[in-house]
Amino acid sequence: MTTTAMTRAQAFWRGYLDCAPFILIVVPYSMLFGVVARDAGLDVLQTMSMSVLVIAGASQFTALALLQDQAPVFIALLAALAVNLRMAMYSAALVPHVGHARLGTRVLMSYLMVDQAFAVAVKTYEEQPGMSPAAKVAYYFGCMVLICPFWYGCTLLGALLGRAIPESYALDFAVPVCFIALTAPLLRSLPHVFAALISSLAAIAFAWLPWSLGLIVAALIAMTAGAQAELWLRRRQESRS
Repeated sequence: MTTTAMTRAQAFWRGYLDCAPFILIVVPYSMLFGVVARDAGLDVLQTMSMSVLVIAGASQFTALALLQDQAPVFIALLAALAVNLRMAMYSAALVPHVGHARLGTRVLMSYLMVDQAFAVAVKTYEEQPGMSPAAKVAYYFGCMVLICPFWYGCTLLGALLGRAIPESYALDFAVPVCFIALTAPLLRSLPHVFAALISSLAAIAFAWLPWSLGLIVAALIAMTAGAQAELWLRRRQESRS
């Protein structure tokens, strides 16, 4: 079967299966959020409301951590927004592939967007340029249909079980493992690697800032460094031609 002949149903189920390995990370990651949210003082309804409305684990953890540190609500919201700005970059990267979809479909896709689905979808779109526009949309929804129910359900499970989960289970391993698994395959060029290195060093250098503001500073520095590295490479190539 070639990618040009792929039907919507085939593309949907392929996306479903391609995202399946991430369930091993999503389950403990979402359960951990449920546990942490209850420990932070949220009830089950508040925990689920945050998970369903935001559906962005990194920003949810960031907001909770800052609120636990007695940071002002404005700072918590600003930090969560800064963490979630990556979604704007994700959207821009997806426009050439699924930007043709109807407005209502794109709104639903933007709500459902998570790191795992984006990483898998973009990688597939680049490797399979013969996919039809309709197949690309179906593939994306196939990725999301698998991830989102597990995120909602396991968040609820973590919120209900709470402290009944033994600390020896160490669910917090899922956070770094998830982002390593997502980021590593996307480091395909020198500017990407340079930006990742700079962000790591900057996060350590500015760790002393209150309310985790060092992460925001590190993100801004890394984006600037990556852009400058890409500009330098482009000028170097132009000078050689």
